[in-house]
Amino acid sequence: MDIPLLFSTRIIRLFCYGFLSVILALYLAETGSTETQIGLLFTLTLIGDAVISLWLTTSADRFGRKRTLLLGALLMTGAGIGFVLTKNFTLLVIAAMIGVISPSGNEIGPFLSVEQASLTQLISNEKRTQFFAWYNLVGSFATATGALAGGWLAQSLQNNGRSSLESYRFVLMGYALGGFILLLLFLNVSQSIEVKQQADSTKRVLGLHRSRNVVFKLSTLFALDAFAGGLIVQSLLAYWFHVRFGADIALLGLIFFGANILAG
Repeated sequence: MDIPLLFSTRIIRLFCYGFLSVILALYLAETGSTETQIGLLFTLTLIGDAVISLWLTTSADRFGRKRTLLLGALLMTGAGIGFVLTKNFTLLVIAAMIGVISPSGNEIGPFLSVEQASLTQLISNEKRTQFFAWYNLVGSFATATGALAGGWLAQSLQNNGRSSLESYRFVLMGYALGGFILLLLFLNVSQSIEVKQQADSTKRVLGLHRSRNVVFKLSTLFALDAFAGGLIVQSLLAYWFHVRFGADIALLGLIFFGANILAG
């Protein structure tokens, strides 16, 4: 059951990320945040996520992989609730840095590292590459569908008399609900995903030993790619389309549905 459960959590999580990313910058603008503040919040969000995720994932094998996933789901739920309850910029920054919020619609938080380590342990060598190909492809489709659904929901609510701010809060509530569903699913994951403890006195840096040089080289490449991607964050791009061309939220959802389908 663990493999289908972890596959399902990937789908739900990326659906939620896509669901939120289309409206996130627009919501912040509606709360009175300036464009500079929005950019600052996204920067601090990603810095906070990097620090917390590094700490959680390098400690996951000692703390417990299941516990780490449960904590991530709680942080995701809490971030969604925090964004619904306040318009205060400082409190929003705190919620975004401590919680799990994805401005880009892509993976964020401790989930991916822990899930992939667990799945590698559960899947045979012969099937592993094929499984992860589907794992990534389905994730892209989930993000695309989430963007479409988030745009459609917000637009439908506005068409039925809700203000922009109210409609975006409904999307945020949906995001928090998604985090709670993840929590319930992770509760059902078995102990099979846990690392088999072995006595090891080897000195490690950030959980790394022999693979340290390879990981650092790959991390440098990923960092360069992420820097370029960070210049065009999906939430900011949605905001730009809205301000520059007057695109409504339903059209934005459709645009990013297509973009994520092609990216997959």
